[in-house]
Amino acid sequence: MRALWLTMLAVALAACSGAGGVPPAASDQGGGPPAASARGGPSPGEPRVVARDLAVPWAIAFLPGGDALVTERDSARLLRVTPAGRARELAVIEGVTPGGEGGLMGVAVKGEQVFVYCTAASDNRIVRYRLTGDTLSEPRVIVQGIPKGTVHNGGRLAFGPDGHLYATTGETGDRSLSQDRDSLAGKILRMTADGRPAPGNPFGTLVYSLGHRNVQGLAWDGSGRLYASEFGADAHDELNLIEAGGNYGWPEVEGRGGAPEFTDPVVTWDTSEASPSGLAFAGGSLWMGALRGERLWQIPLAADGSPGTPVAHYGGTYGRLRAVTAAPGGGLWVGTSNRDGRGESRAGDDRILAVTP
Repeated sequence: MRALWLTMLAVALAACSGAGGVPPAASDQGGGPPAASARGGPSPGEPRVVARDLAVPWAIAFLPGGDALVTERDSARLLRVTPAGRARELAVIEGVTPGGEGGLMGVAVKGEQVFVYCTAASDNRIVRYRLTGDTLSEPRVIVQGIPKGTVHNGGRLAFGPDGHLYATTGETGDRSLSQDRDSLAGKILRMTADGRPAPGNPFGTLVYSLGHRNVQGLAWDGSGRLYASEFGADAHDELNLIEAGGNYGWPEVEGRGGAPEFTDPVVTWDTSEASPSGLAFAGGSLWMGALRGERLWQIPLAADGSPGTPVAHYGGTYGRLRAVTAAPGGGLWVGTSNRDGRGESRAGDDRILAVTP
């Protein structure tokens, strides 16, 4: 009886210790034995540095042969990085106009086709190329007119299990655009490889979901469920489970609001702990890079897709973490973002780190 009473007391105290409805997060600062998380197994060990001396690596996408393409936001360079760490410039993408949070951002690969999300002089756009060896050719703008701003340009690209291309856009600081179904800003878009609305899109347009502030991470779990990481404003950063046609509330709601017309996030964080960007699924967990929070968040998922207790890794060790991508063989590649004007640059920054979940 006493053991049962102590167990009940511990559960109650744990429930009261969380803030903002978020389960309390364990912290792994990289020292001592690896921590274990509920449903998540042991924490990753010390990362291996794959590449160094990069300038704001924004996104990583793997080619069929195992090399990776890496975008640099401010230089507009597209790099090719081998698993052994050899990095070489493939191209400087023409027409990119870096500024503020804009520049060369997302990259996605489908066979010999390479897609980039970039900021041009008048808009954000998605451009498709053909990659033959180390040569990019046949540039074609497949989506243009995505609103651009000094902040909140979105920028993530990823192919889903359905074979269609998904893109995230920000509301550029104009909050009203997130709820405007006719605007491409503050949305998740879904399209064919030619930039046309994918069959089955909820509104017959490129728009797949709306009510977003600035989504910078997309990942699908093993059952094909889509998750997105999103910057909050002053109170709560979000992890959302994305459904076609869903309205995720911004600017009417930040974090959980409980309003029936909006979809609440499945996990929230204080903005000092996250400012989330890249997102990947590996080893039964979602892995989310935190910029302001300077850590790698692990969110274990149950078989039904529900999240377990988030666990923080590498807090402060590598600085701002932006790009997070699942690598061949089950690992992760994670990019630092300490040269983006908001971080403290360290020797070797920016770097690509290989993490074993």
